[in-house]
Amino acid sequence: MDIRVGDIITLKKQHPCGSKDWEVLRIGADFRLKCKGCEHQIMIPRPQAEKNIRNIRREEEA
Repeated sequence: MDIRVGDIITLKKQHPCGSKDWEVLRIGADFRLKCKGCEHQIMIPRPQAEKNIRNIRREEEA
């Protein structure tokens, strides 16, 4: 998958705050994601993140 730092990704399940959109802050073996609704940050393993991605938007498109 072509995911870059700064991309906005939409995941299958929503965060408890109600948002499904996350900003990619770091990539590697793990992704660091920041919720676009409440600014909460998580680290998630790459395979789990790639499995749950529905949509990828570049920051310049958003």
